[in-house]
Amino acid sequence: MAVVVVTDSSASLPADLAADLGVLTVPLHVLVDDREIREGVDDCEIDYSSSAVTTSGASPGDLRSAYERALDMSGGDGVVAVHISRQLSGTWEAGRTAVRDMDAADRVRLVDSLSAGLGTGFPVLAAARRARTGAPLDVVYDSAVSAASRGRTFIVVNRTEQLRRGGRLSSAAAFFGTELVTKPILQIVDGRIELREKARTRSKAFAKLVAAAVDAAGEDGAAVAVQHLGAEEAANTIAGQLRDLVPGIRELIVSEFGPTLGVHLGMGAVGALVVPGGCG
Repeated sequence: MAVVVVTDSSASLPADLAADLGVLTVPLHVLVDDREIREGVDDCEIDYSSSAVTTSGASPGDLRSAYERALDMSGGDGVVAVHISRQLSGTWEAGRTAVRDMDAADRVRLVDSLSAGLGTGFPVLAAARRARTGAPLDVVYDSAVSAASRGRTFIVVNRTEQLRRGGRLSSAAAFFGTELVTKPILQIVDGRIELREKARTRSKAFAKLVAAAVDAAGEDGAAVAVQHLGAEEAANTIAGQLRDLVPGIRELIVSEFGPTLGVHLGMGAVGALVVPGGCG
């Protein structure tokens, strides 16, 4: 058998890619009024601008069930679980609680991706690709940790209000007191969303986004992703620019942010994510 990789739905992995690599995905939740929606499982129209819409992570029980299933699938070889940054969600901590209650806790390794979206998805891919070669648990785990430590995430949002409201952005956002006439460019540093810089217009913000991603990608090839929420045209344009500008680009994924991230980023958000050296 082989080590099995588990993640949560915030990783935004294309379903066919996750299935091909045998990745198990645990849904996070969006709460709309009294209804709990499982990301990637339940269909529902979501008003991303509504203050009544919130999110919640996976429960220890859900995670334990997934880890135990994965452990059975691995034939005892082990499980590597890669989750959204613990600074942005309680899912990693819930995973730690789940593992603590398992009989085979020593065969399950947790990885904090230090990011979100495909910033989580890329370490998942690195681990799953290594697992497919028959690599042992420690090697698969190290592959995920390495990709997470090398990853860089940059995001342009229309407003930071939703991030501040949800506690995902520090009060330093007051620096952008005139957001109606500026566009914030964010970055994820050590698992936290921080304000990087601002631009006067959306087009200039996108230019800064591309420049930041190209600089972070380096000269030796990189895995690259562009994600968006209701901004497909902009995302495809940025993806084309990165394809041309990143030397030796190793892979390029374009996808939407899932609902649990969309609630906090808002419509029109576009992100660029890079892992220098690629993901295996």
